[in-house]
Amino acid sequence: MLWVKALHVIFMVTWFAGLFYLPRLFVYHAETRDETSHERFLVMEHKLFAIMTIGAVLTAIFGFWMLGSYAWSAFSDSGWLTVKLVLVALLVAYHLACLKIMRAFRENTNRHGHVYYRWFNEVPALLLIAIILLAVVKPF
Repeated sequence: MLWVKALHVIFMVTWFAGLFYLPRLFVYHAETRDETSHERFLVMEHKLFAIMTIGAVLTAIFGFWMLGSYAWSAFSDSGWLTVKLVLVALLVAYHLACLKIMRAFRENTNRHGHVYYRWFNEVPALLLIAIILLAVVKPF
């Protein structure tokens, strides 16, 4: 089971790398004024989203594997696991919000400026801190 846990963490890091960088691309994309830069950001965002989606899917696969093998039966009475799973669901929602933003840029319907995306960029860091603290400390 340690291999499954290790793979879960490896792909979680991959997913978070994308979640940290993609919104940063949105910041710069929102500041572009020329078509060449716009097209370049569309390609970069698309490729990064594909890579981070692979990380997300593999994180979920190995996470569900651990839940089914031992974690749910061992920790279902603890509140921390339920809260962690809710935060992971919020992370998935954030991932899907990134997809929606990418589509808005592609369709030239983006309504937000770079300041909005600078704040949007902070969400995965806050979720990461909370998720890791819950998983490691198991406070309740």
